[in-house]
Amino acid sequence: MAKKMKAVTEDQLYLDYIHQTGDCIFPLHTSISLFLLSYCDCKSFSVFLVSPNETATNSPLADKVLTEDLDICFIKRGQLPLLVQSCSLPAIVEKDGRFCRAGLAVVLRQIVHKTYEADPSKEDILELLGFKKTCLKACAEVSEWTRLCEISIPLAVENFLQVSPDRRQSIPEEILQLEKKLGEPVRVHNDDKIRRQKVQQQKTFVKESNNDISSQEENVIDVWEPCGADLELRVALSKLTLQNIQGATSREPSHIRKMKTSELPQLEHVFAEGLYFTLADVVLFPCIYHFFDFSKNNHLSISQLPLISAWYQRVQEVPGIKRAAAKWNMQMCQYVGASSLSDEHLQNISTASDKSEEELEDAHFIGGPRPTMTKLMENGIEAKFSPHPCASWVLDWDNLPAAVNPGKGKMSSDRALRKQQQLNNLVALVTKLAKPGDMIVDFCSGGGHVGIVLAHILPSCQVILVENKELSLVRAKERSDELRLNNVWFLQANMDYFKGVFNIGVALHACGVATDMVIERCVKVHAAFVVSPCCYGFIQNTAKFAFPQSHQFKEVLSYKEHMVLCRFADQTAVQLSPERRQIGKCCMGLVDLDRAWSAEKSNYSVQVISMEPETCSPKNNLIVGVPI
Repeated sequence: MAKKMKAVTEDQLYLDYIHQTGDCIFPLHTSISLFLLSYCDCKSFSVFLVSPNETATNSPLADKVLTEDLDICFIKRGQLPLLVQSCSLPAIVEKDGRFCRAGLAVVLRQIVHKTYEADPSKEDILELLGFKKTCLKACAEVSEWTRLCEISIPLAVENFLQVSPDRRQSIPEEILQLEKKLGEPVRVHNDDKIRRQKVQQQKTFVKESNNDISSQEENVIDVWEPCGADLELRVALSKLTLQNIQGATSREPSHIRKMKTSELPQLEHVFAEGLYFTLADVVLFPCIYHFFDFSKNNHLSISQLPLISAWYQRVQEVPGIKRAAAKWNMQMCQYVGASSLSDEHLQNISTASDKSEEELEDAHFIGGPRPTMTKLMENGIEAKFSPHPCASWVLDWDNLPAAVNPGKGKMSSDRALRKQQQLNNLVALVTKLAKPGDMIVDFCSGGGHVGIVLAHILPSCQVILVENKELSLVRAKERSDELRLNNVWFLQANMDYFKGVFNIGVALHACGVATDMVIERCVKVHAAFVVSPCCYGFIQNTAKFAFPQSHQFKEVLSYKEHMVLCRFADQTAVQLSPERRQIGKCCMGLVDLDRAWSAEKSNYSVQVISMEPETCSPKNNLIVGVPI
């Protein structure tokens, strides 16, 4: 019998519950989230397992911990709050129902923060976020590592566990990618210091070995801890126990101190991101556990995974891991791989975002834009800027509340004026498109300069601010609360995790491929869009986008030539010469023309226009698309 939903008195955590096989709850994102809750001993959330069916059925495994650790309810998808229905789970909603966090990495980081907030003595939990608290903070679209941990490995293991035996590969490619990652040199903030200590340790080890053969035999390190890894282990363990390793502050001998950095030995992985146990290990551990457990029960060989096997054994010894695993009936075992992948095999393992040899060459291509622009002109392609449909439209900024007006904030008067001018352009175009009852989404919203203005002047419309930086979104919510707006919601998530239907998408200075993600998201739901691109130099091929995008540009330009346009499209700063800025503006127009033509093939009418006045920003292009 499912528990009844109680009155909302705390934040709510919503997790998908598709089905359960043994001790594994699908999808794996749910198993990972529940495992972290148990590891952190976090009781700051009401937890809801969401069934895709009309009938919500209890999980016997979840029932086991229902009264012990977590307050779990089983609900149907139709019972989700409206904002959560627009997101991919997992998701966390604050008790007021207006601020939501979605996506595995964002949710897990919030669980860590809430645990520490409830009990500041749990410094070890906060350490999961790593140095500078950036572990899994970069979105999966731009970070290969986040994508591997958050998306690729959980999905690969899910498919592996559920695919029919005749179609099952021995080891998923994504697992092999992790094996390769664990074989790469470690980079940490005190890299040089620890590598010099490693030299000293190795010299001591060799000296002791030569003096005493029996001592050498006693000190042979396990096959998964080759000679030289001892220091890395000591550093990692000292971090876990909040103690300093002995001799860490002693002065190295001069011959070691004077060694060039290039001559120092590389550090080896102890945990997934290097020497220290982080959130990435907590994400990967349930995935690898279920993969190894299934492999053992089905007599599948894991001999190609010695580094993952060693990592898996070390993670089990981290304080709190076995306790958390026991709560979810995870039976810890040792899995030892018998051989390692050859260097050649590791080199051949491809990743989702690996670039071809041509693309790697393109990334370092140096050349001017004129040959590329000439090539386009010879094929009848030139930058086209449409007239601004409401160039003289401006808001009455002086009579707007301070929380709406960026000029009333901390920015300089010159910058405030330029920001007001930018907003005049976007708000004018959105107002021209909007109808009462429309849903407007402000993507890459930052502190809410666009979304807050739209919510204030269009009270008959609903506005959702989507932003992956928490502090920016918190500031936006504070402004909304000050204005007492009741038609605006806030979603901290990477753009891919917003799945809702809406009428108009808007973005001011969406960096690099974020512009393309906004347009793609709008096209998918047949919504109008008003987008101001930025940071053209950050544009590159990703798992989702290949440039150029339109067939007209593909017939003329290579990826390398398109990247030339992108790089020079950033040459529009006011400090540059007028001629150079003009070339930059032309390159901006060509890059955005490619975007416009790509959207037009999905039955859109698209225009590229310039903001008025153009001096309001070096990045003053606007791409306006309306579904036909």
